[in-house]
Amino acid sequence: MQTVIKAEGLGKVVETGEGRLTILKGIDLEIKAAESVAIVGASGSGKTTLLSLLAGLDTASSGSVWLGEHEITAMDEDARARVRGDMVGFVFQTFQLLASLSAIENVMLPSELHGDADAHAKAADLLDRVGLGDRYHHYPKQLSGGEQQRVAIARAFASNAEILFADEPTGNLDTKTGGKVIDLLFELNREFGTTLVLVTHDQRLADRCGRSIQIVGGEVAPSPELIAAGDSQ
Repeated sequence: MQTVIKAEGLGKVVETGEGRLTILKGIDLEIKAAESVAIVGASGSGKTTLLSLLAGLDTASSGSVWLGEHEITAMDEDARARVRGDMVGFVFQTFQLLASLSAIENVMLPSELHGDADAHAKAADLLDRVGLGDRYHHYPKQLSGGEQQRVAIARAFASNAEILFADEPTGNLDTKTGGKVIDLLFELNREFGTTLVLVTHDQRLADRCGRSIQIVGGEVAPSPELIAAGDSQ
C-alpha cells in the first residue's frame, strides 16, 4: 500500500526565556493510504506539535516530512499551503468554524476554493449525513458544541482530502456527544477511504484506529510488539 505520510529524523526545538526546549527529536514514521492512526501521549509529550509538523502547519527544526510525493519541509509557506489545500482536511478541538458564515457556507468553503460547481449540493448532502439537514442556515453561535463539530467534520470531507488530521476532536464535548461525533467521523472516513491521523488522550478513541503511535518525551516509544520481541531474545 502506498505511503502517504513519511517523517525522517523530525525534530522541533524552540527558544524560551530559559534556553532551548526540545519538543520532538528523531521522529521516524510512515503512514499508508487509508490507514487510521492515533497519536497518543501524555500532556506535553509533543503529540500536537507532531501533528502540526506532519500537516505542514508548523516548520521543523530538523528532519523531513513528505505528504505523498511532496517534501513539505523543503517548501516555503505558500507552497505548503497549496499542498494542504490539495491533500489535507482538518478537524480541530475548537471547531475553527468561521463565525460570519452559516453552516452550509462553512462546509461549502473548501469546495468553492477548489472551484467545484456543485459545492452547494455537496455541502447540503454532507450536512444531511451528519444529521444537520435542518441547520443549513444557522450560524456557529446558534449551534451546540456537538453540532459545530459535526459541521467541521462535514467541511473536512467536502474537500475530498486524501488525508484528514484531527486534533483532540472530542476534547470540548461531553462523553455522549463525543461518542456520536466519533461514530460519524469513522463512518465517513471508511466511506471516503481517507487516511486518518488523530491526536487524542482518550484511549477508547485510540483503540478505534488501526494502530497507535505513542509519543514519550518527544520521541516515538517502541511498540509493545518490539518490546516483547526484545525481551524474548
